[in-house]
Amino acid sequence: MVRLDANLPAASEALTDDLALGDLQLPTNLYSDEPPLETDFHRNQIDLLIRLLKYWWQDRPDFYISGNLTVYYNQQQLKKRDFRGPDVFVVLDTEKRDRRSWAIWEEGGKYPNVVIELLSDSTATVDQGTKKTLYQDVWRVPDYFWFHPETMEFAGFHLVDGRYQAIAPTETGWLWSEQLELYLGIHERQLRWFTAEGQFIPLPEEVERQAKEQAQQRAAQLEALLRSQGIDPDQLPPDRRL
Repeated sequence: MVRLDANLPAASEALTDDLALGDLQLPTNLYSDEPPLETDFHRNQIDLLIRLLKYWWQDRPDFYISGNLTVYYNQQQLKKRDFRGPDVFVVLDTEKRDRRSWAIWEEGGKYPNVVIELLSDSTATVDQGTKKTLYQDVWRVPDYFWFHPETMEFAGFHLVDGRYQAIAPTETGWLWSEQLELYLGIHERQLRWFTAEGQFIPLPEEVERQAKEQAQQRAAQLEALLRSQGIDPDQLPPDRRL
């Protein structure tokens, strides 16, 4: 699996050139400065992807996932207030803790391993052009995906020799993330995570609901079996009722 480490030298060079680290006292503990999300579709989708990965990797201490959070990466960006906050991004091999923003110079020069942008009519041109170029040429993001939560447009790219190559979908339309070793795919009009074995990654409440439904099904089957043998389940002793 290719990790950020393989891309770090190029990213660090860009960071050093842009920031002139030896001469600048860079600001720390910066707050995120992102505009509000456009629709409930976008907000819900971002929250879903973040919650799912946090739940699935709840025992891992070495990753960070966030959404609509500013990534500060150079001096010119600070001067021009030309901030870039991916809708969803994941950084590997870092400390799992809450942050106000992601400032490259406070994070050991680490850029995101994975970025997901949610398209809209007003942002698609930027996400598919300006941001794609930024993620490819400056951030060196290994895996980049975009998804339109209303039209279902979905595509992904993997960085190969410094250039993005389209990720070929599976028969189910899923796209593989080499960085996360997980699939991204559309399920019931939402972007979801799937394991390498094709397992659907659920939310905690989905796990609970499924367990409850399975218990109800088993109880119904047992009740039907008892009635087929002439036993009324309602007449059983209280401690043996279904």
